[in-house]
Amino acid sequence: MAKRIVYFNNKGGVGKTTLVYHTAWMLAELGYKVLVADFDPQTNLTAMFLPQARLEEVFLIEENKSTIIDSISSVIDGDAYRPVHIEHISNDILGSISLLIGNLSLSTYEDKLSNTWLSCLDGDVYSFKVTSVFDTLLTDAANKTQSDYVLIDIGPNLGAINRSVLIACDYVILPVASDLFSLQGIKNLGQTLKSWKEQWKDRTNRNFKPSNIRLPNGQMKVLGYICMQHTARESKPVKAYLRWTNKIPATYQKYILQEDTTKENTEIIDDNNCLGILRHYHSLMPLAMEARKPIFLLKPADGAIGSHYQAVQQVYKDFEKVTKQIIIACEQ
Repeated sequence: MAKRIVYFNNKGGVGKTTLVYHTAWMLAELGYKVLVADFDPQTNLTAMFLPQARLEEVFLIEENKSTIIDSISSVIDGDAYRPVHIEHISNDILGSISLLIGNLSLSTYEDKLSNTWLSCLDGDVYSFKVTSVFDTLLTDAANKTQSDYVLIDIGPNLGAINRSVLIACDYVILPVASDLFSLQGIKNLGQTLKSWKEQWKDRTNRNFKPSNIRLPNGQMKVLGYICMQHTARESKPVKAYLRWTNKIPATYQKYILQEDTTKENTEIIDDNNCLGILRHYHSLMPLAMEARKPIFLLKPADGAIGSHYQAVQQVYKDFEKVTKQIIIACEQ
């Protein structure tokens, strides 16, 4: 069964979408079948995967029913589930990548999902179907693609859409940056996940559940965090970053693991909860966006020459290490 991993921090701008994109490509490099789901209404992940011509075809031609909205809306409107469209991105010798195309209109369903969450308390069958709609989409698509991993991108908020996505996921990874607000995001997420898990368990335990409705298990196990845009040099420009970076291990232990803090003086590089550290790759990202490929697959023909090409090789090692650590964490 495919392992579902959602990348989430309610602090935006930490590089979450870029991380999902690159992890998907690295998993494929390692020989896995990957399904990527864009459940962030901003649809930035979709834009990274699809060329401009395909984006215009999907969003400008009304008859084109290719986004997640076409399946979600049929369930919310009370109709039968409409199989979700699966966009095939790559099918190389090793692994493959498939995409569930996002849609800006997803944000319009925030109120509906909030209302059905409440109505689940009354055992309303329709509300359970709507609340479980993301689980329905992911199950359908993962079975059709025979995926090993499902990577999910969501927006940086604690709203009803993200709640419905999270209860449909097995694992959560926290991308964090070295700043005050990322620490606050860790605190918020720890408290919120605990609350959502308890609320969903209450709804599924004390209400009648028809046998024809598959309900997500609401596992939401946090695998760890990945430190983004990190630098380890003790120079004046980065001392502020190191100040916040070194607070991450204790904050994670207290608010995510709900354990007494013993890591006030633990450096991030020594923290077992840190799945990896990724640096700021500066000028390589524009090259990758222009070539429509991950940084670590850039070639000299894409402009990665000289020191850039050497950096590309290091990026490959960085993402390979982080991705393998994610695989190990999922197996534990």
